[in-house]
Amino acid sequence: MSATTELSWQDWEDLPNGPQLLAEVDESLAPWWPRIFGYHLLKLGPMSLDLDLQQCKINHSFSLFPEQRADVIADFDALPLQSASIDAVVMPLLLEFEHDPYRILREVDRVLVSGGYLVICGINPFSSAYLGKLFPKSQSNWPWNGRFFMPARVLDWLGLLGYQLVHDERIGFHAFMPQWDYPQLCRQWQQKILPRTGALYVMVARKLDSPLTPLPQKKKKTVTGWQPAPSGGFSGRNLKDSEK
Repeated sequence: MSATTELSWQDWEDLPNGPQLLAEVDESLAPWWPRIFGYHLLKLGPMSLDLDLQQCKINHSFSLFPEQRADVIADFDALPLQSASIDAVVMPLLLEFEHDPYRILREVDRVLVSGGYLVICGINPFSSAYLGKLFPKSQSNWPWNGRFFMPARVLDWLGLLGYQLVHDERIGFHAFMPQWDYPQLCRQWQQKILPRTGALYVMVARKLDSPLTPLPQKKKKTVTGWQPAPSGGFSGRNLKDSEK
């Protein structure tokens, strides 16, 4: 198990309405996969195995996490990959269960090429998903035993790393609790009136590199010594001409 992983992972089926959430994640990302080009797609975490990538233009994709079923068994904070070698990274429900999520993002940033895409899916605490943390019986169960980060905080991390957000959506408008659910009418009302309260957030960000050293500003040349003042349109006359 990864040295940075605090909690074990589960599958989509272990989430309340998990198969429906997976379908909504695929629907949210469907318009973006045809826009992402390159050679290598990195899938971080076991929950990335079930994502629908049929429309993705990147032919080679592989999974990485510290379990036997992964294509590459490795820790997230020390990816065994060359810098600037990956064109896109997808990481669903991963940051919530890592000791140092920002360190994971920095490592992902290292392996991403300039202009590469980062796809993040996480649990939105400003939603019904937080209800499980209020009940002692649920606090020790997955996924409520993880840390739920506000989407704004994830955006701050991406901003520090120099990423441009191109897609931000909330999905999963239901109770997010076992054996609880909203009527379909309540779901539609919540999605229409409170669109930022979905149980999951889906973000697509693009890496934008800036020069390491800022370009110096051009300074006007100053000439030392006495300079004639501007005449304000008076060009002057020859003294001899004025005497004639």
